[in-house]
Amino acid sequence: MKTIINTPKAPAPIGPYNQAVLIKDTLFISGQIPINPATGNLVEGDIKAETKQSMENLKAILVEAGMTFEHVVKTSIFIKDMHQFSEINEAYGAYFDAETAPARETVEVANLPAFVNVEISMIAIK
Repeated sequence: MKTIINTPKAPAPIGPYNQAVLIKDTLFISGQIPINPATGNLVEGDIKAETKQSMENLKAILVEAGMTFEHVVKTSIFIKDMHQFSEINEAYGAYFDAETAPARETVEVANLPAFVNVEISMIAIK
């Protein structure tokens, strides 16, 4: 049985999906882009700020599911420009302890939803 997780503290889905799905102790979080949920506006212009907003959206979903970044076992980062990898990595890394950070891949893509520069998804386990 799956439980749907949604919170107004993260951007509402813009298609036929939910923010996250919890199956037993495993949480699958949909990709989050840098939308400020309070305003509905994109955070633009600075890749670190965009990454931070995406991570804050993920944090809100984790909290709604009763979890933290300590529960995250896998992340996927999709970026528009691999030249921004180090800046994205710096902003992303602030949310994890290096010794217990999750598994991850980072993939450069041609385009992302709303033509943003970064999208991050996660899998977490209680």
